[in-house]
Amino acid sequence: RAGGVTPKRVFRMRRPRWLLWVCVWLLSIAEVWTATFKLALVGPWSCDPMFSRAMPTAAANMALSRLRSDGSLSKGYWYDVKLLDEDCLASKALTELGEMEGYGHAYIGPFNPALCHAASLLTQHWEAGLASPGCLDANWPNLPPITPPSRVLFTVLRFFRWAHVAPSNLWESTGQEVASALRAMGLPIGPVVTMETRHKVAAQEALGAIREADKVKVVIMCMSSVLIGGEEQRELLLAALEMGMVSDGYVFIPYDALLYAMPYQDMAFPQLTNNTQLRHAYSAVLTVTMASDQSFYEAFRKAQISREIRSVVAATEVSPVFGTIFNMVYFVAKAVEERRQAGGGRWVMGEQLVQSNGGFDFQGFNQGRGLQARYVVLDSDGDRLVPTHSLAPTHTDGTVGGLKPLGRSFTFPGGKPPQSSFCWFSPEEACSGGKYRRTASVTKVMLTLDDIVFIDTQVSKKVRQCRRLDDTEKHTTMAHVCLFFQSVQPRTEHSGYTVDSLLYLTAQFLIRPAEYFAPRVQLREMRHENLNLYLGLFLDSGIFALVVEHCPRGSLADLLADGDMRLDWMFKSSLLMDLIKGMKYLHLRGLSHGRLKSTNCLVDGRFVLKVTDYGLPMILHSESLDPPVDPQELLWTAPELLRNPVRGGSFAGDVFSFSIIIQEVISRSLPYAMMDMPAHEIVERLKSPPPLCRPVVSLDEAPAECLGLMTQCWNEDPNKRPSFDDIFKQFPGINRGKRANIIDSMLRMLEQYSSNLEDLIRERTDELEVERNKTEKLIGQLLPKSVAQALKKGKPVRPEHYSDCTLYFSDIVGFTTISALSEPIEVVDLLNDLYTMFDAIIASHDVYKVETIGDAYMVASGVPNRNGHQHAAEVANMSLDILHSIGHFKIKHMPEIKVKIRIGLHSGPLVAGVVGLMMPRYCLFGDTVTMASIMEASGLPYRIHISLNTVKVLTSLKLGYHFDTRKAALFPQVKGTEDTYWLMGRDGFTKPLPVPPDLLGGASNHGISLDEIPVERRQKFLDRQKKNKK
Repeated sequence: RAGGVTPKRVFRMRRPRWLLWVCVWLLSIAEVWTATFKLALVGPWSCDPMFSRAMPTAAANMALSRLRSDGSLSKGYWYDVKLLDEDCLASKALTELGEMEGYGHAYIGPFNPALCHAASLLTQHWEAGLASPGCLDANWPNLPPITPPSRVLFTVLRFFRWAHVAPSNLWESTGQEVASALRAMGLPIGPVVTMETRHKVAAQEALGAIREADKVKVVIMCMSSVLIGGEEQRELLLAALEMGMVSDGYVFIPYDALLYAMPYQDMAFPQLTNNTQLRHAYSAVLTVTMASDQSFYEAFRKAQISREIRSVVAATEVSPVFGTIFNMVYFVAKAVEERRQAGGGRWVMGEQLVQSNGGFDFQGFNQGRGLQARYVVLDSDGDRLVPTHSLAPTHTDGTVGGLKPLGRSFTFPGGKPPQSSFCWFSPEEACSGGKYRRTASVTKVMLTLDDIVFIDTQVSKKVRQCRRLDDTEKHTTMAHVCLFFQSVQPRTEHSGYTVDSLLYLTAQFLIRPAEYFAPRVQLREMRHENLNLYLGLFLDSGIFALVVEHCPRGSLADLLADGDMRLDWMFKSSLLMDLIKGMKYLHLRGLSHGRLKSTNCLVDGRFVLKVTDYGLPMILHSESLDPPVDPQELLWTAPELLRNPVRGGSFAGDVFSFSIIIQEVISRSLPYAMMDMPAHEIVERLKSPPPLCRPVVSLDEAPAECLGLMTQCWNEDPNKRPSFDDIFKQFPGINRGKRANIIDSMLRMLEQYSSNLEDLIRERTDELEVERNKTEKLIGQLLPKSVAQALKKGKPVRPEHYSDCTLYFSDIVGFTTISALSEPIEVVDLLNDLYTMFDAIIASHDVYKVETIGDAYMVASGVPNRNGHQHAAEVANMSLDILHSIGHFKIKHMPEIKVKIRIGLHSGPLVAGVVGLMMPRYCLFGDTVTMASIMEASGLPYRIHISLNTVKVLTSLKLGYHFDTRKAALFPQVKGTEDTYWLMGRDGFTKPLPVPPDLLGGASNHGISLDEIPVERRQKFLDRQKKNKK
């Protein structure tokens, strides 16, 4: 026996070691470690048919399901998608975008290109990835090689040589961004026209503006396609047909089709089939969309059949953006896996995704190569779309790729639009009026936003390209340009540099000697927090302008004129202190401004004031430009400079201008606004004192020290005005030693706003509670409260059996005859008056109104609230009250005819339940319902006909009900024979009841006699009966 024990002990000693080795082996396998990589899907999912019908959640879940079964992925990550809704308005969407931090390691979206710049900066700050199919600038941190739609559009325009195009948009911000992107590529984009949906003639007005534009024959429609439910595009195309633009050779390109694969294979669009005019108008539409191996609708149906999509919605009701969402989720997952393997299996940060090489081939929703799919150009053929040209996937690198004609050519119903000069599409040439010119003495180079807006400290790629030019002479002259651009580039990173609409035109720079740039270099060296950065010059088409840093808050004049912007003194003093600091810096550098005014004091996004236009007089002189002077612009100029102008102004003159700005800031009004005089008269009075002409400011609008400083600064004697160094030392004393901090001011404003917001929220909450109570009351009138509560919670309402209850049926005797004698509206009024009276009566009894059908009125007790045996008494008491009230009821349009009703009661078991999803009804089923209806149908006017079951229940209650047995009653509908009774009254019930007509003899229980019909209506009734017999 000892020998049998030994192996057992050995096994117990080895077992822990074996488990330890297994654990070590498992830990060495990278695939067992899984982590969740979160994806945030951002889009305007409730704004437009294109997005509201896209089913983004289903698309993302389907992509995740296929990712789990994809053998090319190493199962290192578990992916989760969070849906984030983007507001329809770009301004509100931008605010919401800043609150989306932490929802994902990578963000797919936004689809609105106006939000892409902000999304790029925010995701960089959050250390997250960004992949947006709607962004138009490939230089923002995006996952390559997602092709900007504008690049595809440019390729198509280049093939047809259409340079002059005009965007017409319903998505206003999208239209502006598309126009900007095409302008950046050098195209002379026409007006961006917005179509107002609230006006009936909005489409005609938008198209009218396009017709007035010079040379424009191509319209880019930034709105949902009519083929996927876009009603606005249908109105636009029909208006174009009506205005003759289709026959005049205009071509319309839908922008939205670039974002998805339009289903065109073997597809007849009912929108075109059922509308001849729209079919004719759509013949002028050139559709550019993603190519697909099979129709989106066919792929969607197959996914439904395979249960990958569990929704039963018809495929034609789903937006093709569904496929784009699927492809984007899959593409990001492939990029994550590529970065994970490149990093040796380490966790992938979202910001690392931009380093992905892209170019993944995967099975898209209905494309064989995912995002590497081709694009196709589609022409309409009746109610179908057929491909005419294809664009190879090489378009993804942004430099190569072109359209290739297929077997069918595009048909232009009004003739092909005229071609533009190819110089518009050549990055090496410059167009002027559509013609390219080059002379021996002047060399021109095409410059776009990419050339003159520097986002970081790296050398611009166009500068590097300058040095690769082969022409020796050209290389020598362009080197100056390259060096100049390098010199104006910031030395430190400024991720917020943007350029406003000044640079929408194509720039043409003349090459000048190196000494020409000396004053520009001096301006470039001006670096201060309160000076707006000088970047360069813009000169084209007679327009001369400075290229400076964009300040989103506008100018100080704009800020002061905004009535919605509340500015307390701390806020105002902070802005004035910024101005003092900027001017002090300029004067210390020996440079006077000469044109200082509130319109060239800009305010950036952080409410920091920055002085701009400094050095402009020097630049104008070097360009030999002498712009006209507006008297309104001279209101900030010092009197001595008005009398004897000095180019570049003077230090004392800048101080005088500062005093006028103080007046603007204090009073929040224009210069000299209180004098109510035209600008030229004020200028003349400034030139020729006495008397002195100065603004008048109320003493209670600012501290006395500030008003005193303002008076010193506008002194008539320039020598008595303080310098900006003195002003800088005096100004802190105005705030009594307190530092003018705009942040503290904003915090106080936020606290006050928060307090007001709490009161507003409380008020709105009370209003919401009132409306909620109204809604619940209305629902309670339509359905039993228990049923309504279950439906609101999403719980199923199962049929329920009730063993004991009483039903009430009644109808109007002779209702058919009354209806024949009445107009339809009179019948409605009759039933409304009668049943309103009934509803008031049943409110005092424990009963539930089931329904009314025509003249029939049905009530139950014991359902849905059980009440023991009391149900019969409740219905009996209600019946007596109704019978009493009917004796006094009169028909408004026929008061001579009395309304008689028959009432039937029966007690027994039944089943109750909710039937239907749309307008659900609470219905009762069982023999008890049938028997109660028979009691009513076989009764007599002004009588309450009750069954034996009801009599037994009432008798058991011992409440003193009076019954009368019905004589010789025969009921063919009831199996067998059964005695029935009349309910005659109750002990203590003293209300008078109408006398039943059968007691008087000769009356019918189903109609009314001719003698009861008024004479004037009787003939009308007889004529109608004769007509019906014929």
